[in-house]
Amino acid sequence: MRYVQLRAFHHVALHGGFSNAARALNLTQPAISDQVRKLEGQYDVLLFNRLKKQVTLTEAGDRLLEITHRMFENEHQAMELLNESRALSTGTLRIIADAAHHMHEILGRFQKKFPNIHITLHTGNTDDVIKALHAYQADIGVLGDVPKLAEFDILHLGNSPIIAFASKDFARNLPTRQTLQDLASQPLIFREIGSKTRQKLEESAKHKNITLTPMIEAEGREAVHELVANGVGIGFVSAAEFRRDDRIKQINITDLTITMDEALINLRERRGGKLIRAFVDLAATDR
Repeated sequence: MRYVQLRAFHHVALHGGFSNAARALNLTQPAISDQVRKLEGQYDVLLFNRLKKQVTLTEAGDRLLEITHRMFENEHQAMELLNESRALSTGTLRIIADAAHHMHEILGRFQKKFPNIHITLHTGNTDDVIKALHAYQADIGVLGDVPKLAEFDILHLGNSPIIAFASKDFARNLPTRQTLQDLASQPLIFREIGSKTRQKLEESAKHKNITLTPMIEAEGREAVHELVANGVGIGFVSAAEFRRDDRIKQINITDLTITMDEALINLRERRGGKLIRAFVDLAATDR
């Protein structure tokens, strides 16, 4: 087994194909294919299913990827240690958040302290955040709920209640305080399955023997916001995520006691990374 073979395998798995891996490594596709083929041949194991132009991991490939993730992360951390004299003057920090507002203040402080660090920020629901961290596609995750997963370091940022909201025209004849039962008879707009806000809301309703049936399921928080702002129905969000907008009005849910916990998370095995460590330390001092 050679380093170049494992590196080729890792990048094909990471980038979803031989051509993408070749571009990432600045090599030719035949060179990448040859390294993976030699690795499979040497150990008589199939690491990828090759169906037409699609490449997917086999069970053995999936298990090997877990190992190479750790291997190349350790290599990355070793390089960081050896380059410690450069401090935090270069690099990219990849963040995925279920709501970008969680990050505004911390990102501002981090960028001011480390102006040469490139930051990418993507959004997704809780499932997206967890998957991206597990796949090493992101370094830091920010959630509106704290996962009960032992493999993560977790920094609590705060908590806030779930509220409802509607357009001002729609809510003209609605009290600003409603029960879940009151809201159940209204046209409701939910986020996609995988949203923790939705999950907690539905669990609370079920406990009260209330059926909440969404009229519309929308992908992402912004889509829900715009549908509500245009008078289509009532949406739900944590109070901390409620975006001020002249078109909409907040509705407090009087019998809903659940809250959304805001947390910053990272894979425990990656806590040694200098960018991850610097960001978490800065966030901790902001609490």
